[in-house]
Amino acid sequence: MTLGIYIHVPFCGRKCGYCNFYSVRYSGKSAQLYTDAVIRNLEYYSDKSTLTDTVYFGGGTPSLLKTEQIESILSGIKNNFLLSQNAEITLEANPRTLNPQKLEILRSIGINRISFGVQSMIDDELEILGRSHNAQQAVKAVYDAYNAGFENISCDLMTAVPKQTAESLEYSIEKLSQLPIKHMSSYILKIEENTPFYTGNIKSLLPDEEQTAEFYLRTVELLGKYGFYQYEISNFAKQGFESRHNTRYWKCMDYIGIGSSAHSCYKGKRFAVPDDINKFIGNKIQPVEITDENPCGFEEYSMLRLRLKEGLDLRKFPEKKISVEKKIPPLVNSGYAVYDGNTISLTPKGFLMSNSIISYLIF
Repeated sequence: MTLGIYIHVPFCGRKCGYCNFYSVRYSGKSAQLYTDAVIRNLEYYSDKSTLTDTVYFGGGTPSLLKTEQIESILSGIKNNFLLSQNAEITLEANPRTLNPQKLEILRSIGINRISFGVQSMIDDELEILGRSHNAQQAVKAVYDAYNAGFENISCDLMTAVPKQTAESLEYSIEKLSQLPIKHMSSYILKIEENTPFYTGNIKSLLPDEEQTAEFYLRTVELLGKYGFYQYEISNFAKQGFESRHNTRYWKCMDYIGIGSSAHSCYKGKRFAVPDDINKFIGNKIQPVEITDENPCGFEEYSMLRLRLKEGLDLRKFPEKKISVEKKIPPLVNSGYAVYDGNTISLTPKGFLMSNSIISYLIF
């Protein structure tokens, strides 16, 4: 059993119109107070009995923090947890927030994986999405990271964005695949309530449902062609470069989340921190709400495992195997799933309908 640590950094230079994650505008004073609060909580959750092998700085835009602040947080982790020598330590970044010097410092203090929020290699699409960078800046950021010594670089790609065409999507995939990266996360744009995109006219510019499905399947096909194999609904990697931290979530492994809006699954419970930076900074220990007293039962475990290409091994739940097996043949016959007698996994076509399929199989 190992442990992962998630640090939520809520600061953004500006909020994108589609984003529904908790974030606040960056200020130097708030960033320092927030860093201090993170370190206090690392001391509170100190656990030197379990090997910590993944650390993830997510956001928000964690790359807005000063390198000294990131180093202080890493020191807090090393002082309070049993950090593996080969731990995967990821920092999410906006391409505009990093330069060669900062990247070299980040690599030297222990960050060994960078995840860039690129989203598209088409400037018009980036502008509609409200991104602050352009395609050229994204390319430069990736090469700067590579030249600074980062071998494990990931880029986000968004599909079904306003005005996107099959040709523009293929162009983005091709250009990203030519960069020295090892991982891609590809997400279908979802318009969330309480976002500017939800109330504006953006919906009229989106591809329809059929086009969205075609874009997804084409993305899977092309990324496979370029050597990025699909290991999860939205994630693709060169062999051996799967996101070890995110895989924790899908395998119901323990992780501690620190920061406003961070979630945890630790010591048999799920708990979450409120979406309130002032409460996080103002309290000695972060306030939490228990969200699940008994997580990772059959339904939740199955739902998460079926997100993974490796699928759900029914031998783990022998009492459920027969009832689930009865429902599998139609899925296999329709090309939505494969089954080897023990493990069921979804195909790309099945991933498109994963919510319905999982509900049909499990509930």
